Amino acid sequence: MTTLTDYHSPRTVAQSQTGYFYFYMALACMAVAFLGFAPTYWMPLAKRSFSASPVVHFHGLLFFAWSLYFVFQSWLAASRRVASHRTIGMIGVSLATAMTIFGFLVAVHAMKRSAAAGMTEDGIAFAIVPLSGILFFAIVFALAIAAIRKPEVHKRLMLLAGISLLDAAVARWFLTFLAPPGPPGPPPVPVTIPPAFVAYLLLVVAMVFDWRTRGRVHPVYVYGGIALIAVKLLNWPISVTPLWHSFAGGILAMAQ
Repeated sequence: MTTLTDYHSPRTVAQSQTGYFYFYMALACMAVAFLGFAPTYWMPLAKRSFSASPVVHFHGLLFFAWSLYFVFQSWLAASRRVASHRTIGMIGVSLATAMTIFGFLVAVHAMKRSAAAGMTEDGIAFAIVPLSGILFFAIVFALAIAAIRKPEVHKRLMLLAGISLLDAAVARWFLTFLAPPGPPGPPPVPVTIPPAFVAYLLLVVAMVFDWRTRGRVHPVYVYGGIALIAVKLLNWPISVTPLWHSFAGGILAMAQ
């Protein structure tokens, strides 16, 4: 027979607290994403002073929908509504697929804008930032889906995927409040590194939580964090190579 005390055992309480930690982290990701784009997208959009291609608006809609979906799914899991969590999981697969496609399309659109402004090489160099970012997200998300029956791995991979998207949001604050006025066009690739490392502080929070609750950091955070940092740091040297310019330039040529 199940007694009332079973529902309040230390193990049950600990599991509940751990589950809600991921919900709070999802809320933090959503807040960073929304506040990051507030000065350059949401506020100008509300004032009807923001003009952009439909592909940019749809891209923004998809990524904001992902933030809401991530929070809702994390809440379902924390609330032990596992059946509902799994039932709407296919929505996440469809949403992540659309995000990957439109992330690629927006990167190509940005290259085309740079080319039209006479900054073709700068646009091609910068394209590695969004393209590598959306590729990392897609790979980590696919790994999370593959690990759906391993909750401890799945939820950490999902959090890693969510955090990996936040560097662009944080970068908007750097560009708005810290960057000196300059010519229009894509920023140099190196300036994207500091905002990314600020965003990755959320991963540090997750690692500290693991260490305090499990006594060690989960391998997903260790190897995933190393991969995330490596991708960001390698963007700079790769962006100036002839191989990258040939590859991204070929994509641009096909899009024009």
